[in-house]
Amino acid sequence: MSTYLITGATGGLGSSVVEHLSTTINPSEIAVLVRDAASDQAKEYQSKGFDLRIADYDNTEKLTEAFKNIEILYFVSGSDIGSRTVQHKNVVDAATQAGVQHVVYTSAGRKDESQNSPVAAVMDAHIKTENWLKESGMAYTILRHNLYAEVIALFLGEKEALLQSKTVFLPTGAGKTAFALRDDLAEAGALILKNAAQHQNKIYTLDGPKAIDFKAVAEILSDITEEEINYVSPDVETFKSTMASYGVPEDAVNMMLGFSLGIAQGEFNSESKDLENLLGRKPKDVADFLKQVYA
Repeated sequence: MSTYLITGATGGLGSSVVEHLSTTINPSEIAVLVRDAASDQAKEYQSKGFDLRIADYDNTEKLTEAFKNIEILYFVSGSDIGSRTVQHKNVVDAATQAGVQHVVYTSAGRKDESQNSPVAAVMDAHIKTENWLKESGMAYTILRHNLYAEVIALFLGEKEALLQSKTVFLPTGAGKTAFALRDDLAEAGALILKNAAQHQNKIYTLDGPKAIDFKAVAEILSDITEEEINYVSPDVETFKSTMASYGVPEDAVNMMLGFSLGIAQGEFNSESKDLENLLGRKPKDVADFLKQVYA
């Protein structure tokens, strides 16, 4: 019987949690949720002795079957923003029906929970899911992740493109973000799973070691690349038209714009010590990640 189940086990966060958890927990006690049993990663999990469970967030019946005999569920939030609210309700309902005792949920940090927030569309499902968990009767631990450091590379593109433009071009103003490395967040999640009783019905705000703005990011990149990287914060229309001129898809532009305006508004300007306390060390600095990508 598996004690733990990790959803999103083939994704970046979920797979990292599995890796950290399995350093001290036997794989036979860890179930991994995958959508396709024929995928290479699913086969690799099975070969290593992990308990393979097959389901996706769209099917409550299959989720309920997959969650049977699981004590602690690590619930990675869905990536499909448009479908996420329905999918998350499916997961919570299935966990309740299957008798899961404790859910550890990867939510998101925020300050403005109103519909006026630039990131309201992203945060709405998180807010609802947190409330469903609190009302479910199951024990819960809510992990409010700050933005991944990996988001920076997603916004700025590859090294060659950055060195060609020598510009960080985002409408983030002077807004600061305490970017956290995804692997640090995964390690903290694994530590919570291993000591779940200590973390029941708690909410943690998981931030990187220091909140910085994108002017500081440009300065870090200048040091790493030994080129002068400038920071420009355009107005919304200039940003949209410039991105469109480079052929960036509209959905991607809107995603970057929403998060950028959220950053500008201070939605992610938080310096909680929860991540440091959980890890028992300082979280890795965003400069460490940027060196890996842009050195």
